[in-house]
Amino acid sequence: TMSLREHALSLFRCAVGTVQPASMLKRAVKLQGDGCPQLLVKGQVFPVKRNLYLVGFGKAVLGMAAAAEEILGDHLVRGIINVPLGIQESLQRAGMQEMLLKPHSKIQVIEGAKNNLPDPEALKGAVAIQELAEGLTADDLLLVLISGRGGSALLPAPIPPIRLEEKEKLTKMLASRGAAIQELNIVRKTLSLLKGGGLAQLAYPAQVVSLILSDVIGDPLDLIASGPTSASSHSVQDCLQILTKYNLLHSLPQSVETVLSSSPSKPTAPKDYCHVCNIIIGSNTLALDEAKRQAEGLGYASLILSTAISGEVGPVARLYCQLIQLVCLGFAGLGEGPRGDEVRGDLLQLAAELEIPCLNLPEFLQSLQGLEPARAVCILAGGETTVQLQGTGKGGRNQELALRVGLGLHRARVSGSLQKCEILFLSGGTDGQDGPTEAAGAFCSPELVHKALQEGLDVEAALSNNDSYTFFSHFQGGHHLLVTGLTGTNVMDIQVILIRAA
Repeated sequence: TMSLREHALSLFRCAVGTVQPASMLKRAVKLQGDGCPQLLVKGQVFPVKRNLYLVGFGKAVLGMAAAAEEILGDHLVRGIINVPLGIQESLQRAGMQEMLLKPHSKIQVIEGAKNNLPDPEALKGAVAIQELAEGLTADDLLLVLISGRGGSALLPAPIPPIRLEEKEKLTKMLASRGAAIQELNIVRKTLSLLKGGGLAQLAYPAQVVSLILSDVIGDPLDLIASGPTSASSHSVQDCLQILTKYNLLHSLPQSVETVLSSSPSKPTAPKDYCHVCNIIIGSNTLALDEAKRQAEGLGYASLILSTAISGEVGPVARLYCQLIQLVCLGFAGLGEGPRGDEVRGDLLQLAAELEIPCLNLPEFLQSLQGLEPARAVCILAGGETTVQLQGTGKGGRNQELALRVGLGLHRARVSGSLQKCEILFLSGGTDGQDGPTEAAGAFCSPELVHKALQEGLDVEAALSNNDSYTFFSHFQGGHHLLVTGLTGTNVMDIQVILIRAA
C-alpha cells in the first residue's frame, strides 16, 4: 500500500496539474470549423477571420501564451505579453520547454517588474499593450491572458501627468502607514490607465475575451491583477477616503491632485462592458475539486473545507488540529460524546475568530458526522495564510503551518486528547515557492515532532525563530520538505490532511 506521504504528494501534484497553463487553456478554448472558423471559449462562440490579437501579463502568462498560440495557430495576428524578469531563463533551466514560445512566435515578450515592483521595463510593456489595444477596430477580437500573481506590477501605466515614481512613492507611503492590500489596489486602480477596467475601455469597440488565472480568495474579477478588463466597483470617492484615512490628502504630488480632481466621481457603468467576456479558467476551487476526485479514487472519504483559508498561521494551525482530533474521535466511536461536543465548540469559536469568508463550518461538521465509520478521510483546503516574522530563520508560511500542526497534534497525543490515528498534514504553495527557500511547503505528522524532540531538537525555538525550513531539513535529507520546482502556475496554497484509523 502507498504511504500517506505518497498519497498526499500525488493529490497535491494532480491539483497543481489541473491549473497548469496548457491544461487550463485546452479545457477553456477550442478552434473549430474550417470554412469560417470560430473560437469557442467555455461555450461562447466568436467568429475568427485573421483578426485575433493577444495581450497578457503576470507570472503564469508565458505558459498560457505558449498554449494559446498552439491552439490559435495562423489566426493570431500578433501579441504582446509582459512577464516577470528572468522567467524565460528560469523555465529554460528547469527544462519546461512547453511553457516557452516557439522561435518564430508572433507574440512579443517583454520582461520587467524586478522583485515584483513596477519598473521602467514593465512600463514599456504596459505602453506597448496600451497602443495595441487602442488600435483595434470593431472587427477585431482581443484575447487577454491574466495571471493574478505579478499581474498588477506588470501593467503599470499611471494616468498622465502622474509619473511612475510618483505613483510608487504614494503606494509605499500608504503601505508604511498600514494600508491593507485592498486599499492599496483601490488607490492604484484610480490612478491607472489600464487597471480597473481601463484596458477593456481602450480596446472598445473590439470584442474582448479575458482568460483569468485567479490567485485571490473568492476570485473577485475586479481585484485579480487589479481588474484591467472588469468594471471597477470603486470610485474616486473611495480613493479619497483612503488617502484621508492615512492622512495623506495634503501631501500629494500636484500630478495626483490634478488626476483626482478631474476623475469621474462614479465608477463606469456595467453597460460599458458589454463587449467584454471575463472567464476564470484556473482557481484554487478547480484545483481542489480535481484533488477531491483523485482522493475518492484512492479510497478516501473526501471533503473540501474551504478555498478561502486565511489569517495568521497560529490560529489556522489550531483549527486544523481540532478538526483532526474530531475525525480521530469519530474513528474511536467517541465523536458524539461530551469530548466531541467540546472539540466542536472550540472549532466553531476558532472559525468565528478567524472570520474565514464562505466557511460554513456547521455544515462541514455535519458532513463529517455523516461519513461511514473507519473509512480513511481526506480533508482538502486552500487559501493563503500569513506569518508575523519575528525571527531570522528560513522558512515560509506553508512550512511553518505544517510544523505548527505537527506540534499541536503531538501535544494533544501526549495529553491523551488525541485518539490513536495515522495522520499526515501537507501544506504547499501551488507556484512551487514558499518563502526564500527551494521548498514549496512541507509534510508533517505528530510522529515527526516526537522524533525531533527525542533527538533533542527544540521545536518551539524553531517556530519562534521562523526556522521551519532548517527543522525539516534535519530529517532524511529533507524528505519532509515538499520540493516541486517552479510549476508555471499559481492558485495560492493547498492543504491536504489524510487520516486513517490506526
